[in-house]
Amino acid sequence: MHSAIIDLPSATPGTRRTLTVQRFGTAGARPCAYIQASLHADEIPAMLVADKLRRILTALEAEGRIAGEVILVPVANPVGLGQSLMDHHLGRFDQDDGKNFNRDYPHLTEAVAERVADRLTDDGEANKAAIRAALADALAERTPRTETEHMKHRLLELALQADWVLDLHCDLEAVMHLYTLTPSAEAFAPLQRLLGAQAVFLAEESGGDPFDEAVSRPWNELAKRWPDRPIPFGCHSVTVELRGQADVEHAQGEADAQAIAGFLTHAGVLSGEPPALPEPLCAPTPLESSEPLTAPVGGVVVFHHKAGDRVEAGAVVADILDPLTGDVTPVRCESAGVLYAHSATRFTLAGKRIAKVAGTTLRRTGPLLSA
Repeated sequence: MHSAIIDLPSATPGTRRTLTVQRFGTAGARPCAYIQASLHADEIPAMLVADKLRRILTALEAEGRIAGEVILVPVANPVGLGQSLMDHHLGRFDQDDGKNFNRDYPHLTEAVAERVADRLTDDGEANKAAIRAALADALAERTPRTETEHMKHRLLELALQADWVLDLHCDLEAVMHLYTLTPSAEAFAPLQRLLGAQAVFLAEESGGDPFDEAVSRPWNELAKRWPDRPIPFGCHSVTVELRGQADVEHAQGEADAQAIAGFLTHAGVLSGEPPALPEPLCAPTPLESSEPLTAPVGGVVVFHHKAGDRVEAGAVVADILDPLTGDVTPVRCESAGVLYAHSATRFTLAGKRIAKVAGTTLRRTGPLLSA
């Protein structure tokens, strides 16, 4: 393993934050996988899995089994990691401006298209190399200003060189689930099966410009723009939701890391015999069909179902109790599907999202991700 420290420009005198980048295999070798943990810094299961994965990769490297290259960032958000208020860790939003750390990444398609329009040929591999170089150039032209912008810039800079990107997160209380682009569904089928995902969400664009789409959407959009030119999908990316925030256990973390290593073997990043694939626990569904359930009133939340339960259309997922009057307001789902996540707190304000169902019938529009 080769470990490097990237210094982030300090926001204030006397402070220093860094990104640690751990590399396995031969620099520049293909296929390359980029894996980062806890971009939402309060999503701790990802850091545990990254540590378990580092140990696995170190052992495999000693055996000469890194066929390509793996780039691992075990703590992707040192800014958010240091944010707390009154003993509560606040790792999802930047306290400086309130922005979600996993939103507003640059959409580079147009800048890349301008650079490669006259360079695309009938050689798919040459086109892939040209697009990858243009992505790096387009990003390099951007000037980050704040500490957070520099951090996001450096993370994206690392990921744009990869063939595979795994962004490790978790939800509040949840079962394992994945988000990826529609064209990448088949590519990540082995990962889905090895991790035992109970929901997989597909979209061409989810809205909000999250990290995973910043590295993969340009490939999809450029291929559509020039259908007469061979443009291989140069980067498949996925957001892995490692259950809920409290799911931090050694055995579970080890199993998840082994599953990711197994996927990397299937992808050719690691050499050796790929593990057998279990039967899938779900079929991928459109992200637009995922149903967010919001509380119509404020009060005490009493769930009727736990994460992972299958609910029928019209089922009462939770009650909202007014502790002053005793009034109970049921919260029902429109869709049948798996209740894949719900809030971790048991008191809500009116209008707050309290649960999510992996349905198949809704056709939501606009931004499809939560705040």
